Parts: sequence; structure tokens; C-alpha cells
Amino acid sequence: MRQYPNGIAKRRKLGGARRCRARIQEPRAGKCDNPVSSIACETGCCIATLKKCHGAVVTVTPMKDNNIYSMTGYASVTRDIAHADGAAGASVSVELRTVNSRFLDLAFRMPEEARACEPSLRESLTAKLSRGKVDIRINVQRPESGTNGALNLDAVKQLADLEQQVLVHFPDAERMRTGEILRWPGVLGEESVTAEALRDAVIDAGRAAIGDLVDVRRREGAQLKASLIERIEKMETILTGLQPLVPDLIARHQQKIVDRLQEALGVVVPEGSAAPSKEEVAERIRQEVTMYGVRIDVAEELTRLDAHLKETRHILDKGGLVGKRLDFMMQELNREANTLGSKAASKELADASMELKLYIEQMREQVQNLE
Repeated sequence: MRQYPNGIAKRRKLGGARRCRARIQEPRAGKCDNPVSSIACETGCCIATLKKCHGAVVTVTPMKDNNIYSMTGYASVTRDIAHADGAAGASVSVELRTVNSRFLDLAFRMPEEARACEPSLRESLTAKLSRGKVDIRINVQRPESGTNGALNLDAVKQLADLEQQVLVHFPDAERMRTGEILRWPGVLGEESVTAEALRDAVIDAGRAAIGDLVDVRRREGAQLKASLIERIEKMETILTGLQPLVPDLIARHQQKIVDRLQEALGVVVPEGSAAPSKEEVAERIRQEVTMYGVRIDVAEELTRLDAHLKETRHILDKGGLVGKRLDFMMQELNREANTLGSKAASKELADASMELKLYIEQMREQVQNLE
């Protein structure tokens, strides 16, 4: 049995790879004889406390509900830590800010005394969030002075030694005043909060802030969903209005082509050539009109636009992690709207294409904020 630095033990391969008993026997709802904390074995059956693993491990994506979440949000929570005698000891504040990002990016800013809380807070954040740049600020504030505390002579001597060293290099520097000495951290030996109390307060404030942040992101996500649905309805209204107009628009433009071709082919004849017969003129006109009708027929584009809008609505109704899927749908919608504009043979189609692209661009900007 070989022990790796991360605490995971890996068996040597003897006579072939060892298979998981949960895969050989009847599966037991994610349980396995070789449980692993927050990770799953390559057989896909292990999720439990940390012991040992018999294969390669992969991260497990946290489950999400059917709500839609924005990637932008803000939350702040403060917790007070009191002394045993009831006096004020310290104040801990946790502030979370999130903005858009392709992946989950966590940036911690905290004093060294709270650094031990980072793994727990990181685990809580990764369990609740999937995308976004998260800025975590942790501040620990203590009372500036304490009149009930005893003088810490060791800290005073250390401060005096430091002052003498400074005066050697800067003889004209001012000496420290009594008030400055007493306010120096650690000089007054007042009872301070314990490391465990500080850690508990930071973790409690952090988890409460994460809960508030998730609520903020969910409320903003619901507003973005309502806005996207509103634009989908407007685009569907445009397509519904275009559907009955397309055959008439194509027929009108085909008639214009027929008139122009009849005029050109009936009048302009190359010198030395015989005038074409009526049958030849009619056949040439039929070919040209057919080819032109195929080029300006937008029924296929309208059908695909309608299908993409239905799929976009389905994604929004299903909820969960929709950001990347909706971003892909915006690309498809924009492609069809551009094709519709390039085929537009009338002012009605050109205006509809421009209006559709305007709504798609508005939706694209909002989709960038969704997790």
C-alpha cells in the first residue's frame, strides 16, 4: 500500500486492475467499500468520507436546483466575539462580491490570523457556486485600547529595542509617546479571543454571507429570466407576423422578375441572331424565377428561428446551469437572423431581421450574467 502526500492510499496493481465491489455487486445508491471525500472513483460509485481510493479520482459537480442564478451579487455579514466576562472582544466581517467569469475564480483577502478558515470557506463556496469571479474579504477588528488589561512587559521591551534600532539610523526621529505605546498591538495584555472562537466566528459569518449571496443571485437570476422570456415573446410575435407574409412577398418579387425578363428578352436581341420563340422565352423566365425564388425563400430560416426560440424557452424553464447553453443558443439565433437579412427581398423582411438582431443582442448581454 503506497501513501501519497494528499492522504489517499493507492493499491498496487497485482494481476490486473481491482474492480469496485459496488460495481460487481448490486449498486447501493452511490455507496462503495472504498469511500472518498467529495470525489468519485473512476467507476462512478464512490462518494463518502475520506479513507482510501482504488482508482483515479474526478471532482464531483455540485447538484443544482431548477432556479436560474446570476453571476453578480453582493453580501456582507458581521459577527461579534465577546470575552467570557461579556466585554467586547473582536468583530469579524465577511464581505462577498461576485462578477462575471467563465469559470469559478475565488480570491481571498484576509488577515493571517483568519487564514486557517480559508479551506472551509472555499469548500462552502464551491458547493454553492459554479461560475463567477468571487472576491472574499475578511476583516477582524479589535478594540483600540483596553484599560482593564495588564501591561505586557515583553512586548514593551521588544518595542523599546525596535525604537532604539530605528534611532541609530535616524537620530532626529521623534520618540514614541505614551499613548502610542499603549495602543501598540500586544502592549496591553488584555484577554484576547481564542483562535477557536475567531475561527468559529469567521466560518459562521462566511456561511451566512454565502447564503445571502446565493439568495441575491437567485433573485437577480429570476429577474433576468423574466426579461429574457419577454424578449422571446416579442421575437415570436415577429415570426408569427412574418409567416403569412412570406408567400405573398415571394410571389410579388417573382412577378417583378417575370416582368423585367419579358421586357429584356422580348426587346434586346443580339445582332445576327434570330429572335427567341415564345416557348424559349417562357422556359428561360421559368428557370430564372425558380432560381430566384429559391434564393429568397426564408421559410427555412423562420422555422429554425422558431425552433431555437422554443429551445431557449425550454432551457430557461428547466433552470440550473444555463449560462453556457444560452450563450450557444444566442449564437445560433444570430446566425439565422443574419441569413434572414441577407435573403430579405422586401422592406418587411429587412426590418424584421434588424429587429430580431436587436433583441438577440440584448439577450446576449443578459445571458453573460447567468451562471
